[in-house]
Amino acid sequence: MTLSFWRYAHLALALFSSVFLILASVTGIILAVDAAQEKTLPYKTANFDQITLGETLPILKKAYPEITELSVDYNQFVTLQAIDEDGNDINAYIDPKTGKTLGTPVKKNEFIQWITGFHRSLFLHDAGRFFVGVISFCLVLIAISGFVLVLKRQCGIRNFFSKVIKEYFAQYYHVVLGRLALIPILIIALTGTYLSLERFNFFMGDEKAKPVKTELSAEAKKNSIFKSTLLSDVKKIEFPFTDDPEEYYIIELKDREIEVNQVNGTVISQKNSPFTVQLSALSLDLHTGRINAVWAIILALACINILFFIYSGFAITLKRRSSRIKNKFKANESSIILLVGSENGSSLRFANAILKQLINQGHKTFITELNSFTVYPKAEHIIVFSSTHGLGDAPSNGTQFKSLLHKQNQQQKISFSVVGFGSESYPDFCRFAVEIDQLLEHQNWTERFLELQTVNDKSAVEFVNWVKLWSKKTGIPLATTPSLYNHVPKGLQKLMVLDKTAISEAEHTFILTLRANMRAKFSSGDLLAIYPANDSRERLYSIGNHSGNIQLVVKLHPHGLGSGFLNNLEAGNTIKARIINNKDFHFPSKASKVVMISNGTGIAPFLGMIEQNKKKTETHLYCGFRMETETVIGYKKFSHEMIQKQKLTSFHLALSREAEHIYVMDLIKRDTAFFIDLLQQGGIIMICGSLAMQKDVETILNELCLVNSIKNLYDYKKNGQLLTDCY
Repeated sequence: MTLSFWRYAHLALALFSSVFLILASVTGIILAVDAAQEKTLPYKTANFDQITLGETLPILKKAYPEITELSVDYNQFVTLQAIDEDGNDINAYIDPKTGKTLGTPVKKNEFIQWITGFHRSLFLHDAGRFFVGVISFCLVLIAISGFVLVLKRQCGIRNFFSKVIKEYFAQYYHVVLGRLALIPILIIALTGTYLSLERFNFFMGDEKAKPVKTELSAEAKKNSIFKSTLLSDVKKIEFPFTDDPEEYYIIELKDREIEVNQVNGTVISQKNSPFTVQLSALSLDLHTGRINAVWAIILALACINILFFIYSGFAITLKRRSSRIKNKFKANESSIILLVGSENGSSLRFANAILKQLINQGHKTFITELNSFTVYPKAEHIIVFSSTHGLGDAPSNGTQFKSLLHKQNQQQKISFSVVGFGSESYPDFCRFAVEIDQLLEHQNWTERFLELQTVNDKSAVEFVNWVKLWSKKTGIPLATTPSLYNHVPKGLQKLMVLDKTAISEAEHTFILTLRANMRAKFSSGDLLAIYPANDSRERLYSIGNHSGNIQLVVKLHPHGLGSGFLNNLEAGNTIKARIINNKDFHFPSKASKVVMISNGTGIAPFLGMIEQNKKKTETHLYCGFRMETETVIGYKKFSHEMIQKQKLTSFHLALSREAEHIYVMDLIKRDTAFFIDLLQQGGIIMICGSLAMQKDVETILNELCLVNSIKNLYDYKKNGQLLTDCY
């Protein structure tokens, strides 16, 4: 709820102010570049910050018989208004060390003046200045809400600058550049807000804005101000008209105005500027970048970032909205209810295709997740589209459906139909859909409409079989062309096969090494998605990063779609695939100890993690195979090399088909004390391989926790000490 508040606040503020922010950023870039360009003009004297009035005033009085005024601008260019020895009027930039003229002040060109006026008020005078102030304050709130969102994403201030997981271009750079540009953008926004408020005398009335006359100490009156005052602290000096001692210098400094005796340099009177005036000047300096070329460039880059944030922010919003469930009708007025259980969105895609057709034909239809099941007072049909996750488990958005089904009792008879999605490669094919079908059958308010229909590997052809049955029985015509439901992913990248090992006779596995393009970024533990038949059927494999290349350990299954496809590849072949970031299974950067447990092909990501263990974190590898094949001997050799390089601490091998018949679980029992100590000391356990192995390992670990009277394994899992990637 809190995350949603900040996210919606961030979006609403951006929507409200985006048009002006684009205009302000574009004009701000131009003005910042102009401010930086001004610094390149040859009118500033070397070592300007060290020149005192005592050094420059005698030189100027000697060079110019009559001087009216000297001023120092924000570029530290000294401008003199005087009359020279030939009686000519002088209004020029001068060298305060020599009195030599350096150039003539020139007004800003009309284009820069136009840009400045537009940036300040949109040419709407006071109304425009007020609106600019409102938008500047909105930018403050956008920056703050963005900061909070990054804190929540990175899990606290300590991780603010830690690695950002790259899901896609707009998301990644929105966060990365947002962190870098946060301070400059906050300064731009705060100073812009202050300047707008100051324009309307929000902080001070006319009386308060006047300088305040202060009494001087006796010591201050005696000392010559010329010797102690730097020219860089001066804004303007009005020179005496004559040599009469009663005529004084009027010197305007950054924080006060003083009258100075022209003979001995003593201060006659002093008026301190209000703090609000000084703050206004500081705000103007920071907002415009006029005091420093480097800061001006930083402001220009911050404005460019604002433009990028507008683009990337809306791109993120559109992408997020595109994957949401969208409804034209409300649940309590719809006659057809579509319930979706999906782990990665494929089931939702099929359901949405049906939703659009039903609505186009005038049927009030409502779609929602299984976890949102409630009472539907006007429902006549309920259709469930659900995948199965893990070993027959519910997908993440269907875990609460069973309990909700018992609580939300419908008041009328409703026909139901269930469509299960899964892969016949797994023994628990569509098990969760089977459970839903059986549960619905035993409700007192349901009537079976169709028998359970299953879809293997997202097959559009098999899905159409259900479409035909449902359409025929209801009389509602739905499209029966498979291509309308088929989905071929876009944006796949080409990967070249570098090497493929022979198949291990005992394990039936082989190692495949692929080269990605230069821009591809991946880590060991990420997933490679391939589409062997160039259709919607997707196969996922855990990645190991081996010397910058993708390494897979693949088990060849009889008639396996993915493994058979990969096995037929040869060095030099190319395939199209996509890399899926799997941030929850990356090598922990701050763990004191890491234990890796794998069987079969699950060792692939661990090989890459160990190779890239540059911090030499204490790491232990436990893995189980059937027999000691050439491939396993290769893993032993690799482990020995990594131990010598201190990237791996220990290697433990279990061989289930050898004489001793040892399994990974036996090794864990043997090292009970080590595992208990590791969990208590905050160490991390990573498991990769089959789901059956994962459940066995977790059962053993939980038993060890109970026997040794420590927390149960669920608590350590909640604490992030148990990371799994099993299938």
